[in-house]
Order: sequence, then C-alpha cells, then structure tokens
Amino acid sequence: MKDKFILGVAAISMIITLAGFGNELRAQDWPQWRGPNRDDVSKEKGLNLDWSENKPPLLWVFRQAGAGYSSPTIVGDTLYCQGAADSIDFAFALDTKTGMLKWKQNLGPMFIMDRGDGPRGSVTVSSGKLYLIRGGGILHCLNAADGKMLWQKDFRKDLGGNIMSPWDWGFGESPLVDGDLVICTPGGSEGTMAALDKNTGKVVWRSKEWTDLGGYSSPVVADIDGIRQYIQLTSRGVAGVAAKDGKLLWSINAAGNTTAAIPSPLYRDHLVYVTSGYMGGCACLRLTREGDNIRIDTLFINKNMSNHHGGVVMVGDYIYGYTDSKGWVCQSLKTGEIVWQHRVSQPGKGAVICVDGHLLCLDERTGSLTCVSASPDGWKEYGRLEIPERSGIRSMDNCVWTHPVVSHSSLYMRDHDLLFCFDLKASSQK
Repeated sequence: MKDKFILGVAAISMIITLAGFGNELRAQDWPQWRGPNRDDVSKEKGLNLDWSENKPPLLWVFRQAGAGYSSPTIVGDTLYCQGAADSIDFAFALDTKTGMLKWKQNLGPMFIMDRGDGPRGSVTVSSGKLYLIRGGGILHCLNAADGKMLWQKDFRKDLGGNIMSPWDWGFGESPLVDGDLVICTPGGSEGTMAALDKNTGKVVWRSKEWTDLGGYSSPVVADIDGIRQYIQLTSRGVAGVAAKDGKLLWSINAAGNTTAAIPSPLYRDHLVYVTSGYMGGCACLRLTREGDNIRIDTLFINKNMSNHHGGVVMVGDYIYGYTDSKGWVCQSLKTGEIVWQHRVSQPGKGAVICVDGHLLCLDERTGSLTCVSASPDGWKEYGRLEIPERSGIRSMDNCVWTHPVVSHSSLYMRDHDLLFCFDLKASSQK
C-alpha cells in the first residue's frame, strides 16, 4: 500500500512537472527588461521563424504609445510600457489580444532630449506591482491592476544620484526586483547602487564602497557559490555587490567607457560577459568563491565586440550581436575570438534577441527585423519582416531603438508612438 502511495505521488508530481514544462514551451511571460532571465533569450518553441515566404501577420497596432524607447513587458494578457506625450511622461497597460488600452497613468513632466524624448527603460512586473524609471531619474511603483501610484523616489533629489556623460541622455535603466528589494543605479558619492524596499521605497542599503556615476545599463542577479550579488556595468567597468548589504565584492576596469556604458551584463554558470560601445570592447570573467570573497579570473579582454546599445545574447558557448566597425558577429565565449562576422547594409546596427535557435536582428535605421540562425557555422537568413509604417515623431537620429519582444507566441515592435503586435503562431499553422 505504501509503495502504491509513493508511486501515485510520483506520478502526480510528474504530471504537474510535465504540464508546467509544456506551458513554458507553449508560452512565456516577459515580465522585465530582456525577459525572465534578463538575457533576451526566449524559451518559446514551435513558432514561425521562417519568414522567407511566410511572414508573420500583423494582429494590431496601438498608436498612442507616445515618445520613448521603453520596450514592452508582458504578464498574462497584459502589456505594460512607458511613453510621453503632451509634455507628460506616462505608463500604460494594453490587452495583448486586442491592443486596446486598459489604463493610462500620468507620471510627471516629459523628459526632453534631442536624441529622443520620453522614457528609456522598461517596466518591471512583480507581485501585482510595477516598477519603472523615467528618463529624468524618477523611480515609480504602481499598482499593476489600475496604474495607481504607490510610491516614488527621485534619484537626484532623494538619493544624491547622478548619471555619467555631460549630455545627460536620460536614465535608461530598468529596475531589478529581487525578493523584497528593488535594485537600481542612481550613482554618485552615496553609492553607485541602491536597494529599496519594494513595498515602501525605503532605502535598505547603498553600495558605499562603490561610488561611480550611474550608467545606462541595467543590473543582473547572480548566485556565486552561495554569495548572492548584483552585477552592473558603469563607465569604469563592471562590479558585483552583495545582495544582503551592498558591500563591494569585486570590480574590474574592463569594457567600460567614459561616454555611455549601456548594454546589460550577461551571467551564466560563474561567467560574466560585458561589452560596451565607444571602443569599450568586451570581457569575460570567471567568478568563484574564496571564503567570503569573490575571485576573478579573466578569460579575455579585447575589442572584438564593442556593442553600442543593441545588446548581445549568449547562446551555448557563443556571443551574438552587432559590434561597431565589424557588423554582426559570432564570438567565442571561451576565447573571445571572432568565429564569423557579417556586415551588410541591412540588417545594419541594432538590437538582437534569440528565439528557439534563431536570432531576430533589428536594423535600427529602418525598423526591419531579420531572422537568422543562431549558429557558429555562419550567417544564414530566414527572411525579413518590415514594420508597416514609421512613426511621425522625429529626433536627431530617427532610429528604432526599442528592443523587440517575443511573448505568448507574439512579436512586439515599437517605433515611438506606434506599437506593433505580430502573430508568430498563426503563420506556422497555415
């Protein structure tokens, strides 16, 4: 009888596990910047990723997203994002099935800048609350159901923060929520990073040993042999601080630059990869625990990847992304050497995400998206998707800088006030 009971429990457990696994394969939330793991890699399968003849159909267009470069985040059937219009920054929520507005919440004066007005960072969704940072450096916590303001902190006024670069291109960070903490990078003499209570906004700690100015990158979380930490890139390089108290655990002057440190770090299995543009280059580090300290072993530091702000993805033992002066590149994670490079007029420079062994490469000048095999064997295209129209909102560069998102079998692309949703599932079933 006991054996039958154990087998029954095991069978139920297996069913639950498989059911959960199946759901993960069929559809996936995108609850924060660059997805669940902050790596711009989607785990969805069975989508239409051959666009040579079968283009994904357009489901809907939302035309009131306003100015800004905020990428959408999706939980369930709701999309969350930021924008700006009529001199006001705002957050909004859409129904992902119809593109209809669920709510809109005004947040404060619009951030204005010649490279593009409005917000830069994405909304982070956690436990029924939204966390976002506006271009002017104000961190907000909103109720996810209706957008009601719960609390806010001003990086400069409340936290003594400041950002790198004399041009003040606007705070571009997307906040990280880890347990009961909201992790952000106000920068400045009081501590580069800050941890706030996610329910009240009260400061829990500052990284007082690390006082770089804030950059434009967004932090990631890592657990190194039991030492939980937050890893962030600034002008002076990359560093890790302890999750429990903000103590500086390690830092190295690699892949930073004095103009704008933008791409988010990548972490996997003791390895940290960082890159930035303006000749910042790239680095791969191996982190291991030694007592209460972290040891850094440098695998490589070079200029083979100098990524501006489109970000890179890690697939297996390879890094893929666009590097200034070389074009699209596949780089070995172990050696830092270039495996292949591909430079053409289209796709030119832009963001990249990975979906089921494919790279979706955005051309920032045109807004087109090219589907490519994520393989060290070379560049192989599977067609290109054009956005139906360009925004009438103009800036100095007139580029499509918002990173694409794939969630629940849909592809989301944005050009300022225009937010497009394409169906990746329907085409594959025809």
